[in-house]
Amino acid sequence: MGFLSFLRDKWTAFDASRVSAQERQLLMMGRLLSETVKAKQSIASLEEVEFRVFSQFGDDGIIQWLVNHVELPGRTFVEFGVEDYRESNTRFLMMNDNWSGLVMDGAESNVARIVGAEYFWRYDLTAKAAFIDKDNINDLLLKHAPGRELGLLHVDVDGNDYWIWNAIDAVSPVLVILEYNSVFGIDRAITVPYDKTFHRTAAHSSNLYFGASLRALHQLSERKGYAFIGCNSAGNNAYFVRRDRLNGTVRETSLERGYVLSKFRESRDGQGRLTYLAGRDRLEAVRGMPVFDVDSGRIEPL
Repeated sequence: MGFLSFLRDKWTAFDASRVSAQERQLLMMGRLLSETVKAKQSIASLEEVEFRVFSQFGDDGIIQWLVNHVELPGRTFVEFGVEDYRESNTRFLMMNDNWSGLVMDGAESNVARIVGAEYFWRYDLTAKAAFIDKDNINDLLLKHAPGRELGLLHVDVDGNDYWIWNAIDAVSPVLVILEYNSVFGIDRAITVPYDKTFHRTAAHSSNLYFGASLRALHQLSERKGYAFIGCNSAGNNAYFVRRDRLNGTVRETSLERGYVLSKFRESRDGQGRLTYLAGRDRLEAVRGMPVFDVDSGRIEPL
């Protein structure tokens, strides 16, 4: 082995150990926060129990509160649209509470990074590469999901979320997290029209044209037997609980009370650079794009 190769291997080992040490510290802090969250019996909104370990925003805390206050059939989850799983809503659940689950992403390279991670052999995690659509989702779940009765399902594909959640019948999760597009507002029950090959950036360079409004997901979830309990404070994830598992602590809330308008600024220009649009400027950037109105059953302009 040459000296440069020796140094490179030593640095890789050092870097991996540093990452592992950082994760151990995060997990320790997360466990302390989790104990605090578990003790909360009555909350005015999900924001009160938020904290972040591996989630993009405060969802790790919300999930910890829910799994400790809702009767669950077992410790199993499915999450798809996870990229390389560094930022995800089920990873802390897996590593802190020893849950088992299935994660899926459309990129083979992302799944390869998941399989190559240290946590992959430590926990009962299945990772599959698949570009999910409404026609293949049930087959994928039947083949790879850890059972029909799930503790938690998270749908986040930045596009056909409404259509895929509508199609799912192979599993019966107790907790469901659905990403909504806050830019679409609260008044209309709308979603992007179904396109099997939908890609967020290709659909509109701003990256703001994707997914469904909260009202559309709320109506669909009601039809599927789920109650809306609120959103995270970032305004991108909505939480639903199967009606037979509601209780005196975890209760349904109204769409108007639970809706959160997002404030993060992720808009892009034609070259992929952030443009930091805020407020109604985000809606104006995609004004006139086609959306499917759930109530009318027609494609209309946004």
